[in-house]
Amino acid sequence: MDVAIVGASGYAGGELIRLLQTHSEAEVVTATSRALEGRPVSSQHPHLRGYTDLAFSNPAPGDIDADFVFLAVPHTAAMNYAGALLEGGARVVDLSADYRLPKATFEAVYGVPHTDYFEAPYGIPELRRDAVRGTRFVSNPGCFPTGAILAAAPLARQAAYVIYDSKTGVSGAGDNPSATTHYPNVADGVNAYKWTTHRHLAEMKQELAALGSTAHCFFTPHLVPVNRGILTTAHIILKEPMGQEEVEALYRRFYQGEYFVRLQKPTLSAVRGSNFCDIGVESEGERVVVVSAIDNLVKGAAGQAIQNMNIMCGYTENDGLKVPPCLP
Repeated sequence: MDVAIVGASGYAGGELIRLLQTHSEAEVVTATSRALEGRPVSSQHPHLRGYTDLAFSNPAPGDIDADFVFLAVPHTAAMNYAGALLEGGARVVDLSADYRLPKATFEAVYGVPHTDYFEAPYGIPELRRDAVRGTRFVSNPGCFPTGAILAAAPLARQAAYVIYDSKTGVSGAGDNPSATTHYPNVADGVNAYKWTTHRHLAEMKQELAALGSTAHCFFTPHLVPVNRGILTTAHIILKEPMGQEEVEALYRRFYQGEYFVRLQKPTLSAVRGSNFCDIGVESEGERVVVVSAIDNLVKGAAGQAIQNMNIMCGYTENDGLKVPPCLP
């Protein structure tokens, strides 16, 4: 299967190319970048030298010739590609936020009109596998919502309040430097940002409600001085107390057979470079503390996108993703 990556010069684009090198059915034939057109992919992603001899190209949306397309472009840009790609017969996974939310919610949260809206499955495979299977377009979840939703999902119906506190690595901000991500402003510190207004909160609320939850949901992110990873602590206040053994059994049943969810003590180093989400739970009765760890560029972006592609196309779900994490 020929694969195109639109927006291949960024971190997520590079991860898609890296992971697809080991896929048994997919080959990257097009990597687009307006700014780097004509330059070798390895000039932007030096770790891929020897794995690909592709050069960046800049075709119009209707001229992209591939069976499958990943849209790794900024928010509000994907809507300019989606319709033309579908009309051309391609299947698509969109890594932006353009199709994660209902139209009115998207426009309120992102502050721009949606010019090409249609409904698309929200591609968190462990919860929405049936909706993803066989479809032609999937919206890939945000990085924060992935770890947060998986942490709380088994207890969604029992929760009265879900309070998320997430620590993210700097790569989550993308590869364009800014004052926020400048090394002296990040190193040796932990910085809370968008304390009550982060755009990913809308996805968290949406997916908890889809699980039948009536819980009030809150979220505060923090930037920490690491390259990769998101460690999320979910404080889940229950409607009725549950003991430790009961909670552990609930999580084991809920995630039984899920290759990419591991119930063990979560650390960023144990998931780095992989598509795993590690989850640990501890109950004190009325409050359950759930901690999850993901690599924001893999399970939080490119890896989950490939997982969705595999489900859409009927491939083995972990094809191209059987990559052991890097520890330390």
